[in-house]
Amino acid sequence: MNVAASSRPMLFIGCAGWSIPSAQASRFPEGNSHLERYAQRFNCVEINSSFYRAHLTATYRRWAASVPPAFRFAVKMPRAISHEARLRDCEPALRIFLGQVGELGAKLGCLLLQLPPSLAYAPSEALPFFDQLIRLHQGPVACEPRHLSWFQPAVDRALRERGIARVAADPARIPRAAVPAGDPRLQYFRLHGAPHIYYDAYSNAALRSIERRLQRVRHGCAQRWCVFDNTALGHAVANALDLIERIG
Repeated sequence: MNVAASSRPMLFIGCAGWSIPSAQASRFPEGNSHLERYAQRFNCVEINSSFYRAHLTATYRRWAASVPPAFRFAVKMPRAISHEARLRDCEPALRIFLGQVGELGAKLGCLLLQLPPSLAYAPSEALPFFDQLIRLHQGPVACEPRHLSWFQPAVDRALRERGIARVAADPARIPRAAVPAGDPRLQYFRLHGAPHIYYDAYSNAALRSIERRLQRVRHGCAQRWCVFDNTALGHAVANALDLIERIG
């Protein structure tokens, strides 16, 4: 993982996808595409569509060319790997995916692996997969497990040893799931909306709490991502813009 330790981590704030709701359109400058307009207000985006279908290498190249040099993409790994193969025997699919996202070049910020809620932690399956992943990909990786068995000190240690960060999710299934773990060099917050997941906006009080967490100094943390995924009714964009304005 090619990131240096820093007491003031690089902060990335954005949304899951670059759709711009009509209610927020006036907060964006003009541009040739939604992505171009989005990238003038945010410094990162999470590509979720890659979970459902493969994208052409030319598509990733076009996206990379549409954004400023400092902009970064997080790319969600395919469900064929996480949900169908369930991390087993998926090297061919993994190589194809990495070949595609590699076209983002330096603008590939990190990979996101979201695991199904039914996938319990099994070291005999999970650890060989992660070893294979870090052998094929040297960049940052964030994993969002959702089965309770993943939230144990031994699992945190195994992830940390492999340079894999564990996502801090909201709402959290258990208190430990709200706290980033694994590799301390990367912190990745995924905010899905609460209390109604994907649909509800975050209140001003909640945004103040998020702001404090993002501003906190942590030794060894180089990158801190905050991605709003409460997109169903378009609240992600408003929440992310308001948070950026708070931080200044």
